[in-house]
Amino acid sequence: MTVDVLTHDEETAEAPAVTTDEATVTESASPASPSEEPAEPAAEEEAPKPKRGRPKGAATASTAKKTRTVELILTVTGTADGEWQAELKNGSKWVAKGLEIPAAAVSRAAKELHAELSGPIDEVINQAREAQAAKVAALEAELEKAKQALAELDV
Repeated sequence: MTVDVLTHDEETAEAPAVTTDEATVTESASPASPSEEPAEPAAEEEAPKPKRGRPKGAATASTAKKTRTVELILTVTGTADGEWQAELKNGSKWVAKGLEIPAAAVSRAAKELHAELSGPIDEVINQAREAQAAKVAALEAELEKAKQALAELDV
């Protein structure tokens, strides 16, 4: 980018043409009045102030260790029956696949991680618990019928 500064005498001159490759910024300076200070103090005001802290550069390179990030992807999958599995991937390499884990461990881990995670996971676990309780009740009723049928055959 090019910056052209025009004085009062140059204002009447034709401004340079702006091309698409180069942007031109034009400023016009008004003549200084007798009450204004000379241009030198204004230049001092515009001078950059030294910044606080250590200067950045090759001579003052940081000796601190850079933090290395590791990408681990843990996927926990649950079914409506309450069966949970975990898979762990390190970058593009599988560390573990299809590990069966108890629902209680999933619930505890979610509570440890964050409350927003534990709420929905506990809801899924409770629904699975209710479904299993209903299944157990149905199987117990069927077992009682089978015991009665067996008792009638033993007579």
